[in-house]
Amino acid sequence: MERFGLDSKDRLRASALLLILLFQVTERVAGASSLYPLVVSTWPFLEAVERAWSAANNGYSAVDSVVEGCSACEELRCDVGPGGSPDENGETTIDAMVMDGVTMEVGAVAAMRYIKDGIKAARLVMRHTGHTLLVGEKASAFSISMGLPGPTDLSSPESIEKWNKWKENNCQPNFWKNVVPANSCGPYHSNGLLLAAETTCLGDGPRRAVELRSNHFGLHSHDTISMAVIDKFGHIAVGTSTNGATFKIPGRVGDGPIAGSSAYVDSDIGACGATGDGDIMMRFLPCYQVVESMRLGMMPKDAAKDAISRIARKFPDFVGAIFAVNKNGTHAGACHGWTFQYSVRSPEMHSAKYICFVVGQQIDNITNLMKSLHNSLKKGE
Repeated sequence: MERFGLDSKDRLRASALLLILLFQVTERVAGASSLYPLVVSTWPFLEAVERAWSAANNGYSAVDSVVEGCSACEELRCDVGPGGSPDENGETTIDAMVMDGVTMEVGAVAAMRYIKDGIKAARLVMRHTGHTLLVGEKASAFSISMGLPGPTDLSSPESIEKWNKWKENNCQPNFWKNVVPANSCGPYHSNGLLLAAETTCLGDGPRRAVELRSNHFGLHSHDTISMAVIDKFGHIAVGTSTNGATFKIPGRVGDGPIAGSSAYVDSDIGACGATGDGDIMMRFLPCYQVVESMRLGMMPKDAAKDAISRIARKFPDFVGAIFAVNKNGTHAGACHGWTFQYSVRSPEMHSAKYICFVVGQQIDNITNLMKSLHNSLKKGE
C-alpha cells in the first residue's frame, strides 16, 4: 500500500475495511448455503424429490440433479415413464424437457417411441446438438445412437388393460370434436359442419366446447412431473417428463416438452413448473408468464395466481396448477379445477414433504416459518 502513498493509519483503515468486506461476502455465501439445495416438484413424488435433492446436496449441478429426479420418477413409474398413459392406439410414448437457467439452453423430445429414459434423452439434445426439440422416431434413433437403451416397448399390462376397457366403452371419452361417428370408435371423419363459435357472434358455443373437454380431463387422465432444482451455487434448472394425455390422438404433443409452458427458468429470477390440461395451458405459456412476473417484482404466490387467472378467464372450466419459486427459495402454488399437491425439500427439512391445496387456494411456502424456528432454536428462545 506504500506505493499509493498511504500512511500507517490509512493502511490500518484499508485493512479493516477489507476485513469487513470479506466478512460480509463470507456471511452471504454461508446464508445462501443454508437455503440450498432446494427442490420443488409437482405432485407428491417424494422419492423423486429426494433423489434430486441428494444429487444436488452431493455437488451435482442443477441440470444433472433435475435429471436425476425426473429419471427416478420414470424408473418408479410414479405416473410417468414406461407403462404410463396410452394413446388411442394403446401405445405409450414420452415427452420430456430440461432447461438450464444459467445458459437458457433447452433440450426436449416429444412423441418419442421405444425409449424409456425421456429426461436423459432431453439432456442429450441439449448437450450434443444445436437444436431444442427432436420428435417421434427420429428422436428415438438419436437417443439410441447416443447410448440410451432401446428400442423398448413402453406399454405395460396395466396400460393395455386400461386401453382395452376404454375400447369396450366405445372409445369414450376422447379428444375428437366435430367428427362422425360421434359416440363410437373411429376412423373419424369431419361432420362437415362449422363450429358454433365460427357461425355466431354471441352464444354459448365456445363455452360448451370447453365444458365437454373438462368432462374427461382430470387427475387420472394424464401424468406429468415438473421439477425445479436450485443447486448449492444458486444455479437453477427445470425438467419435465410425461406420457401426455390418456387416449390422446397419436402424434399429439402437449405442453410437457415446451419451454415456457410446462416449465421455465432464469437463474437470475426463479423458476416455474406446471401440470394440467396441456393443450389449453400451452396457449398461454404460463411458466414464462410466472418468471417474467417475478422479474417485475411479483412474489411467487402472486405470480402463480396471476398466471392461472389469465387462463381461467378464457377457459373457466380448464384444469391445471402451477408452482413458482424465486431465486431466494420462496415458493408457492396456485390451481384451478382440482386439488393440487406439490413437493418440497430444503436443507431445513429432514425429508421431502408435500403441500396440498384446493381449487382457488394459493399456498405460501413454509420456508420463512422454518427460518424463524431455526433462528429461535439457535438463540435458545
